[in-house]
Amino acid sequence: MTHGDDGGTVLVTGGTGYLASWVIAGLLQRGYRVRTTVRSIGKAEQVREAVSGHAGQEAAGGITFAVADLLGDEGWDRAFEGAHYVMHTASPMPFDSGVDLVKTAREGTRRVLGAAARAGVKRAVLTSSGITAGAGDSGTPATETTFAEPSGTPQRAYPDSKILAERDAWELAGAAGLELSAVLPTFMQGPPLGPRNRAGTTDVIRRLLAREIPAVPNIGWNVVDVRDVAELHILAMTSPAAAGQRFLASGSFLWYRDIARILRDRLPGAATEVPTRTMPDIIVKLLARVNPQMAMVRSELGRKRLVDSSKARTLGWQPRPTEQTIIDTATALTAKDSPGK
Repeated sequence: MTHGDDGGTVLVTGGTGYLASWVIAGLLQRGYRVRTTVRSIGKAEQVREAVSGHAGQEAAGGITFAVADLLGDEGWDRAFEGAHYVMHTASPMPFDSGVDLVKTAREGTRRVLGAAARAGVKRAVLTSSGITAGAGDSGTPATETTFAEPSGTPQRAYPDSKILAERDAWELAGAAGLELSAVLPTFMQGPPLGPRNRAGTTDVIRRLLAREIPAVPNIGWNVVDVRDVAELHILAMTSPAAAGQRFLASGSFLWYRDIARILRDRLPGAATEVPTRTMPDIIVKLLARVNPQMAMVRSELGRKRLVDSSKARTLGWQPRPTEQTIIDTATALTAKDSPGK
């Protein structure tokens, strides 16, 4: 496939990541040259293997690698040599052991975009988060026009890391004259191209399938497919109208119990024992005192957030049905061979 650019090279940060692997595959399918950063060159074959099942072995074999870390200066300027664009997808995740989420996200964003500005890239695309758009009351959808405020509490370190990193990105881009777009995905699901046992957002489905929880908390998410988020990143990189803009990427809202019922209804063989009972809120609040995961969701109990993704659709973005995303995720997580495409 061709892309209408003169053989552009795209630097994708954090090549082993859940989203990054789909971004890399999408770029390769469109004929871009891809370089990606890893913290250790030993991860290179892991990236190639993950992407090859979707983009093909020949295309995956053409990926080049740069060793760089979000918390260190070394390697970033070399990583950008010859790059036309950058997709900054790398960011620390909740429960990464021993990681200061806010510090890592902010320093990493400054290093990546600083090096991008020095290299004179055509455009940078930042992976932010839907939580950075804030939220109004239950009847008012979040849009790109609003910016959330950090809470400053340990329980909200991950949201704060995304809010502050995006704020830094816009300030740095403005000061350096760097063309920037930001993609704000909500709760990503979809088949992983990399290891299926890696902790992440798909853990909510894995835990249901593994029957690790007796009942589901009264929480929900605006689910979006990781493959569609990757597609929006490429649109944000290539569309002239995307320069200097934020784009929310969201599908439908689902309660956790809705996800459980979809699995029970659509995958009876693999999901016959998936729990559909709702865990009483009082139990969640008690568990939150000792369980970091429950502490993170406590404030979301019974809360339905609405998100308006119509702006992304103006770029031609068409997310797939949310129910299909749930089924594809579960199918991939239970597969004995490579994840579905």
